[in-house]
Amino acid sequence: MPKDRSSSSDFTGPLRRLLLAVLVLALTGVFLLWRIDSPRVERFRAQVTDRFVPNLDWAMAPVTGTINLLRDFQSYQRLSEQNRELRSELRQMQAWKEAALQLEQENARLLDLNNVRLDPRLTFITGTVLADSGSPYRQSVLLNVGARDGLVEGWATMDGIGLVGRIAGVGKNTARVILLTDASSRIPATIQPSGQRAMVAGDNSAAPPLDFIENRELVRPGDRVISSGDGGVFPAGILIGQVAADPGGRLRVRLAADYERLEFLRVLRNHGNEKVPDTAHVITSDGPLAEPAAPVGMDQ
Repeated sequence: MPKDRSSSSDFTGPLRRLLLAVLVLALTGVFLLWRIDSPRVERFRAQVTDRFVPNLDWAMAPVTGTINLLRDFQSYQRLSEQNRELRSELRQMQAWKEAALQLEQENARLLDLNNVRLDPRLTFITGTVLADSGSPYRQSVLLNVGARDGLVEGWATMDGIGLVGRIAGVGKNTARVILLTDASSRIPATIQPSGQRAMVAGDNSAAPPLDFIENRELVRPGDRVISSGDGGVFPAGILIGQVAADPGGRLRVRLAADYERLEFLRVLRNHGNEKVPDTAHVITSDGPLAEPAAPVGMDQ
């Protein structure tokens, strides 16, 4: 056995040295061949390249795939970072958009209030709607104006389009508004163009019914409903809404005010008509009224 091992090692040693020498000579020849600057050698190099390089695509496929994989991974990292940045910017933009929409709506409400045409004799004060503090009333809101601003119970309130309700309680800094939709609300109204008188009676629904209509045959859906001013509760001529018919055929009022978005309300200062203290001194076209004559038979 020792003899066989020694003979095997004696055979492989020279073979390794021979293969190494051939490899070195081949590499040296290739190096020299690629370094020689000669047209003939250049044509030979071109032929070698055309012959062997296209057939080595299978050997370069793993290398090319690995490089592409690394590039794709780097590209994915960049896309992931950009996606996070865009999401952050999108959240910021959504917050700014929401703020802009709120400001736009608030500005629209204020512009609507400024565009309302009122009786020149009426003055007003604008208040912001607060959350309802919870009272026995089912349809009411609070305003941030009160007795310090000169508010009086019974004054009408409206948004940028139509009548909303009346002041039903005044504190120092706040006031409660009973809405037209509340069950305790009763508003004398006039239906145009027929001129029929009616009563807008709240029933805690979005469209209060019309009661006590003088002649129902003269009223049509779509007619305008305005305050009549009867009883001196509300000023006359304030828009309430339009006539509409429910599925049961009952006439109701589609309110002009936007009850879903009550943010600002205008309180109309209405001090009523001036009372005449002494009717005996009313001046007529013929002069002051004469004193009433004493009955016949009585002492003067």
